[in-house]
Parts: sequence; structure tokens; C-alpha cells
Amino acid sequence: MSATTNRLDARFAQLRAQKKKAFVAYVCAGDPTLEATIDIVLGLERAGVDVVELGVPFSDPLADGIVNQMAADRALKAGASTPKVLEMIRQLRTKSQIPLVLFTYLNPVYAYGYERFHIDAAAAGADGVLVLDLPPDEAAQNAELKPTPDLRHIQLIAPTSPADRIASIAKSAEGFVYYVSRLGVTGAQAEIATGIAEQVAMIKAATDVPVCVGFGVSNPAQAAEIASKADGVVVGSAIVKLIEQNGASADCAAKVEAFVKPLVDAVHAL
Repeated sequence: MSATTNRLDARFAQLRAQKKKAFVAYVCAGDPTLEATIDIVLGLERAGVDVVELGVPFSDPLADGIVNQMAADRALKAGASTPKVLEMIRQLRTKSQIPLVLFTYLNPVYAYGYERFHIDAAAAGADGVLVLDLPPDEAAQNAELKPTPDLRHIQLIAPTSPADRIASIAKSAEGFVYYVSRLGVTGAQAEIATGIAEQVAMIKAATDVPVCVGFGVSNPAQAAEIASKADGVVVGSAIVKLIEQNGASADCAAKVEAFVKPLVDAVHAL
């Protein structure tokens, strides 16, 4: 896919023109199986999800909470691997053009071959990549970690990031900025974090790239409240937990679709 026709850019441009907020959903590729992941992503698309983050299973997902850690473990035990995830995306692309972001860690990317991973991921049909444990300044200092133009490199900004670092990260952002609304690892929360509107405003002062907020969203009211303060919302652990509970069921994808649709509708209604 060429840099000028990136699906991620096109979707956010469409949402901006429609004055709508984005709904980004996370699932772990290969949980419960790679074949089931295709059905789940198609279910998410039917529910109205704008962007899907696909977790690349990894043995040590240290930024993730227990729900997503166990999903990665289940995927690995079911035979998922980085090459197989890319092949799954190729198969998915015969049925869907929903924007896809690979959510991963540096170790499996580096083991695959950093440049080769980006080339192969783009060729398979991915639109972006979020390498959780690769700070942008580290990437800038290492020639072998130079970004490739066909994938948007999503950056994380934390609530503890100082103003100068927020500005630095935001200025180099691509696709969208993922603002982590709370400290700690991923996981659904009973209450949303405070200070989101102020942090989002600070990020948006430094970039025109959309800002999506995640970590802890689990119901329509939370999704709508957070989306009202940003350009979009990211929901992950609540969906992954549902997959954990229903992975052995033939209607797992349908249950995910039914769960996600009210959240999507709440966000798109803003």
C-alpha cells in the first residue's frame, strides 16, 4: 500500500469530514485461533469499529495487564507466530479493508528483521504499527530502526509525560497519537482517569494528527465520555475478556459484535 492511500489516514480524514469520533478496538491475533480472529475482526467491522489494533502475540507483553497477557499466551499455544499473523492479515484483506494497526513489542519485530517486518506487514495489508517499548528518540538514534513510509508509526503518550516531551513526540506522530489515560498496564477500569481533556489539548496543540484515548474503557458511557474529550477512544481488555469467555463458542464473533456495537454507537452519536 502506498503512503498516499493509507487506510488509516483515509478513515480519520473521513471521520473528520463527518465530524465524528473514532472507535478503535484491540484484539490479540490468534486468540482463540488465527481463523477465529478473522471472524472477530469482521464482526468488529459490522459493529461499526473504525480501526482494529491487532496484538502480535509475544511471550513477555510487559505493558499489558493480565487479560491481554493471557490472550497472548493462548494465541502462542494455539500456534500463532509473527509470520502467521501476517498471513492471516493477507487472508483478511480478501474480505475487508478496515484499517489495521499492529500492536507489538520490539523483540519479535527485531527477531523477524526490523526492515523486513515493515515491508512484509505493509505488503500483507497492515496500515500502521505501534511498537510499545520503542521510544521515538531511540528509533531516531538507530539507523536500523528507521521508519518505513508505507506504515504509520503510532506513538504512545503517557499522563506523566512532561510538556516538552509531549510536544516532541506529537510533532513526529503519524496515523494517530495513542494517549494512555492512566498509569500501569492495560485493563478495564470502573472509573475513567482524570485530566484527559487537558492532556489531549496539550497534545493537539503540537500536532494535527488525531488523538485517541485508551486504557480502561469498558462500557458505552465511558467510551462516550472519553471520546467527547478526544478524537477517538480505544477499547481493548473488555473485548479480549469477552473473547476469553467465549473463545470455544461457535458464535464468539457474534457475541463480540453484540458487545461492541453499543459502545461504537455511543461514540458515533457524539
